[in-house]
Amino acid sequence: MKIIVAMSGGVDSSVAAALLARDGHDVVGVTMRLWGGESDTGCCSVADVDDARRVAQQLEIDHVVFNFTEDFERHVVGPYVTAHAGGTTPNPCVECNRRIKFDRLLRRADVLGFDAVATGHHARIARTPDGRWSLRRGADRAKDQSYVVHMLGPATLARTLFPVGDLQKADVRAVAADLGLRTATKPDSQDVCFITSSGGRREFLERRLPVHAAEVVDTAGAAVGRIDAVELVTIGQRKGLGLAGGGPKRYVVGVDRATSTVVVGDERDLLVEAMWVEHVTWTGGPVAGEVRVQCSAHGPAQQAAITVADGLVGVSWTQPQRRVAPGQSVVFYDADDRIVLGGGTAS
Repeated sequence: MKIIVAMSGGVDSSVAAALLARDGHDVVGVTMRLWGGESDTGCCSVADVDDARRVAQQLEIDHVVFNFTEDFERHVVGPYVTAHAGGTTPNPCVECNRRIKFDRLLRRADVLGFDAVATGHHARIARTPDGRWSLRRGADRAKDQSYVVHMLGPATLARTLFPVGDLQKADVRAVAADLGLRTATKPDSQDVCFITSSGGRREFLERRLPVHAAEVVDTAGAAVGRIDAVELVTIGQRKGLGLAGGGPKRYVVGVDRATSTVVVGDERDLLVEAMWVEHVTWTGGPVAGEVRVQCSAHGPAQQAAITVADGLVGVSWTQPQRRVAPGQSVVFYDADDRIVLGGGTAS
C-alpha cells in the first residue's frame, strides 16, 4: 500500500514509519507544519521537524512538510480562544486530531493517491464479527490514546493505521534503539504546541482576548477573594485563585462569566451523580445502557449508564464523580473498557 505516515518527530511515529517500511509498504513521512508562532513545546517546534526529517533519512523514505497553518488557526487555535472567552475549557489536541490529522491530512492523501494514513497513536483498529470497523484501546494501557482519537468513524478507521498500537511503549523504544533512530530516547510530548512553557496559557490568551477580573465567593455567597482573569479559570481548579492560605483545600465548583463570579467549595461540592454530553459522535451507532466513561486523557474510565435524548447523552454515574469542566471530552467505552463506542463534550 501507499501510506502517508504523520511523523511528529517523536519515537512513536518514527517506529510507526519503520514498521510499515519494513513490511514493504510504499511509505512517505509527512510532518505537518501547524503552528506558525512561537513554540517550545508539543510537536510543532523546529527541532521536532528536524528529528522527523532525519529519521526519514535513516529509514531511507521520502519526507515532506505540509503547511496546514491556516487550517490549524481556523479549526483549533481560534476555537480554543473562543471557548475560553465563552466560559468553557477546550481540548485542542482532540480538535487537532478531528480537524487536521484525520480530516485535512486524509483529504490531502486522497489528492495524492495514497491508500491510507498512519500515525504513532497508541490505539488499535479491528473488525467486528459482522465486518464493522471498531476502535480499541492500545495494548499499553498506561500510554493508551484512544481517548484523543475517539471521534474516528468507520470510514476513517478503514483508511487509518496505528502500527504501534499493539506494542508496549518499552517495546517501541527498543525497536527504535535497535534501528539506531535518533528519537529512541526522546521524551514524550504532552503539552499543547502553541502554548509555550515560558509564557504559558495566560500569556497566550491575554494576547488574543480581553480578560476580566472576577470576585471569588464561597458556596454561601460570601466573598473570599478576587482574581484578575476569569477567562483562565476552570472547574476543579485549586491553585491561582488568590485565596488566603492555611485553610482547607478549596476548588472551583462554579464559574459565571456573565457576572464575573467564581464559586469555590470543598471537594465534596465537586461531586455530581449525572451529567450531559453534547456534540456526540458514535463509532458505530448510538448506544444506551451500562458503559465505562472516561473524562480526561489519562484518567480512569468509570462505570455509568447512558441514555440518548434530543441529541444529548445523559450520563448517570454508578458512584458520584467530580464534575467535568464544560468543553472537555467525554468518551464512552464498552462495559469491558476495551472498545470505543463514541464520545462528545461535557455541557
